[in-house]
Order: sequence, then structure tokens, then C-alpha cells
Amino acid sequence: MSLHETLKKSIPDALRAHDEVQLRTLRSLVAAMTNEVVAKKRKPDELLADEEALAVLKRAASQRKDSIEQFLKGGRPELAVPEEAELAIIESYLPVMMSREDIIPIAKAKMAELGISSKADAGKFTGTLMKELKGKADGGDVKAVVDSLLS
Repeated sequence: MSLHETLKKSIPDALRAHDEVQLRTLRSLVAAMTNEVVAKKRKPDELLADEEALAVLKRAASQRKDSIEQFLKGGRPELAVPEEAELAIIESYLPVMMSREDIIPIAKAKMAELGISSKADAGKFTGTLMKELKGKADGGDVKAVVDSLLS
């Protein structure tokens, strides 16, 4: 079963469980996926492929993280709480990302392979590493590892 289909089928379960947060989150994700289908000039009742659905989920997670950060910066932690709950639900559907500790050995090996030793090559190095770790590691974590290795 595809990710898009799984999300659609989870809505009735959330309704039966009277889980408002999960229901709201699932409905917003399914709506975002339907918008993506329409944006790709396909019929609204078609399902997204898993790669496309993952892109929508990652975008939604990123939006929630940005909202949480802005609410906390603005001194409104009470508004960040529902966003954090939604983010937890979204992340439950995303594949587990590699930790920084897992990225370091791969980055060191790639660094030796490419012969990178200066901060001037950081952009090229980060790009190469991101291509290799696409979908497996968060871009922010990869950048942090690269910066720590080249500093």
C-alpha cells in the first residue's frame, strides 16, 4: 500500500479514536497531497507515488519546524505545542533519518575519496554528500557534520 493510501486510510481510525490532533494532521496531509496531484496536472483522485508523497511529508514537517521555531522566538510557547504534536505525527510516517554520529564516518570516507581538506571546498563536498545520503539524512545535520570536519 502506498504512503498516500495509508494516510487516507488512517483518517477513519483517527475519527473512531476521537483523536483531534491526528485527524487534523492527517486531513491536512491528504489535502496537501491532493494539491500536489493537481499541481502535477493529474486528476485529484489519483494517488502520489511514494517518492512524491515523501516530498510532501518532508515539506509539511519542515513547515511545522519553522512554525515551532518562530513561535518560540516570539515568546509564544503555547502556540508551539500543537505544532509539535502535529510534527510528531508527521515524523511517524517519515523514514528514520541518520544521526550525526552515523553521518560522520560516511563523510570522512567521502572526504578522503575526494581529497577535500579546506573550507573552500565545503559547498562541493556538502553537495556530493547530500546526493549520496538523499532521503537518509537531514540536510542540516549533513551541513553541521561538514562544518565540524572542515573547521
